[in-house]
Amino acid sequence: MPYLPFSRADAVAIARQEWRRFGEHVDDNPPSADGIEITLDNDPARAPGHWERIGEYWWLGQDADRRQSAWTGMHDEYGRVFGLAGSDYFAWSAAFISYVMRTAGAGARFPYSPSHSTYINVAKEMKLGRTSGWVVIAERLNEYAPLPGDLICASRDNYKMTYAKLPRARFAAHCDIVVGRDGAWLSVIGGNVDHTVTMKHVPVTAYGLLAEPDGDVLDARYPWFVVLRVLYDR
Repeated sequence: MPYLPFSRADAVAIARQEWRRFGEHVDDNPPSADGIEITLDNDPARAPGHWERIGEYWWLGQDADRRQSAWTGMHDEYGRVFGLAGSDYFAWSAAFISYVMRTAGAGARFPYSPSHSTYINVAKEMKLGRTSGWVVIAERLNEYAPLPGDLICASRDNYKMTYAKLPRARFAAHCDIVVGRDGAWLSVIGGNVDHTVTMKHVPVTAYGLLAEPDGDVLDARYPWFVVLRVLYDR
């Protein structure tokens, strides 16, 4: 149980702390750009101190009765090391977001999950008034300017995901937490980007929106489709 109210400042500070812990990696290249080939020997997620920390994301970010709560950056719930081919199955980006929300004090009001689609769908249900009590609300890219502590989410499906199609059965997505804005750019941090905790910079309009009024998204690198407004206590 959280000792203090759910805090926007704490969520941002926690995300930045984890980014620093993993070496302050920044990647503003398109996701298809060629990078360093990841092997078992150079995988940042398996480095000493890193795989254990990812285990804490799983342990604290997931409910204790889920098998994922016993995973680490390179082990399943039985302690077996998984190969690089299995990395997608053990992807920890949603565990990272869940860890940040839990540690910042969301308590039982955030839908912790190993899949981003879970809390994206809950956020849209909140927007539609079909559920209540959660701290995430889905907003359109051209209508709401994300603040530090909010989440921005991109589709990872071949089937293009849009705000209008939400909620939808489980789909592949990725969410980053906004940690700051500098003029025409948002700084965002996400887990399991390049196998580490990574900062990206995302262009926004003069009003801080990810898309123009006509819906055209400014960032051509990623298929952003929804902002999750987070209802912090302070």
